[in-house]
Amino acid sequence: NVVLISQASSEHSITFATVESKADIAREAIEEEFQKELKQNRISEITVKCPTSIIAAVGDGMYHVAGVSGRFFSALGDAQINVLAISQGCSERNVSAVVSASQSTRALRALHAAFRLSHTTVRVGIVGMNDEGKSLLRLLEAQRNSIRETFDVDLQVCAVATGSRDTKYFTLAKDPSDDSITMSVLDEASDPNASSSRISFNGELPTTGANVSSHADLSGFLDAISRPESSNTVIFDCTSDQEASDYHPEWLKAGIHVVTANSTGLSGPKELRDAIESAENCRGKLSAKYLREVTVSGAIPIINTLRTLLTSGDKIRRVDGIFSVSMSYIMYRVSPPPKNTECGIFDEQLTGGAFKPAIDLGDACSLSQAIEEAVSLLLMETNPENDLNNEYTARMMMILARELGFDPNISLEDIMGKTDRLERDDEAVRKRVQAAAEKGCVLRHIASVDVKSRSLDIKIVEVPNNHAFAVTPPTSACVRFFTHRYQQNPLIV
Repeated sequence: NVVLISQASSEHSITFATVESKADIAREAIEEEFQKELKQNRISEITVKCPTSIIAAVGDGMYHVAGVSGRFFSALGDAQINVLAISQGCSERNVSAVVSASQSTRALRALHAAFRLSHTTVRVGIVGMNDEGKSLLRLLEAQRNSIRETFDVDLQVCAVATGSRDTKYFTLAKDPSDDSITMSVLDEASDPNASSSRISFNGELPTTGANVSSHADLSGFLDAISRPESSNTVIFDCTSDQEASDYHPEWLKAGIHVVTANSTGLSGPKELRDAIESAENCRGKLSAKYLREVTVSGAIPIINTLRTLLTSGDKIRRVDGIFSVSMSYIMYRVSPPPKNTECGIFDEQLTGGAFKPAIDLGDACSLSQAIEEAVSLLLMETNPENDLNNEYTARMMMILARELGFDPNISLEDIMGKTDRLERDDEAVRKRVQAAAEKGCVLRHIASVDVKSRSLDIKIVEVPNNHAFAVTPPTSACVRFFTHRYQQNPLIV
């Protein structure tokens, strides 16, 4: 019983499909029939490929709709499915493709999603259960239903690693399934006796459990998150460890998208930077995406804005601003602008109370107190010294420099060696603040990238009291783009 026939237009080959149990019988019959042609090499060979599956799109409406075949094969290509044979009926009511049986589930899911027959399932892995990781997990849980209904995309958290070394993996107890790891599932797996662990973020009981296992590093996380039947997998790196960044190239080469808040990969050793860039392009347009927006100034879109300006044909001349949220807070506390509450009061009145100003932080405080407050507010890096010695800001400058085409051989040490570090002396800082105030200025932590001079600077600068940097609220970043189009009045984010 022949279920599919496909012939190349060159007439150099003909392919047909039958049930696997009849494959040997079919080959023997063909070899017997074409015995003479085979001996004379008029037919080169008869091959059997199995096991395989036939994926078909069938419908009367296909005849009236253009682009069905294009969508069909684009979906298979995007899912990295290798098509062995193609057949389409002249009535245009059927299009079929033969694929390897091992890829059949993956192919079927990709086509269902492409033709809106089901939602697209995205397997999600999270590395780092710090404050960022926990907030992300809660956010994915809270927004899962909304995203599924709005975009037909189901974000399913299937694996969580608590850190990059001496870590624990949490994986779904039942996988594959429609379940997703939540904070309540994580808590229960960590402490099964906890009385409150069964309550999830949205007040519902979790439907599944999680398996927990201990690991020395992240070498096994790829196996924990990836499945051959899934063509959409993403890993969120919420750490700040190079031990995690070291695995980014491996994940990208495996076709897994990486969303990183970890800047150590793009600002680490040149070998690692080159490996990430190579992995980003290893499959051309089908390469996995490396999304790095959060590596520069966290919550505000700096890299996306820069790329949009360049894509539109603009030319970047200079980028500067307050990039570090922790240093923004510290400098605001030791050197607040005069009348610092008036802007908040005005905005509250203008918006009819919709905008509520931040609480009044009071008068200027000492540097040591400002640092203690920043640490208690969780604004600092895991190691606060990385903020205070400008390492964190230098990494951001290095990433921006790479986006702007600076020398790829530039190193973190090259940038940090030229930075202006804040004195760790309360009295010295107080005198510096007082000297700035006498000039009508406040002190701010400003970093800059100048394209023309190819220079990177991180300095403590005296800023006029009415400047945008002076009145930038604490815990906020403020970045300016000087471009060919935005020369006199920079674009401020």
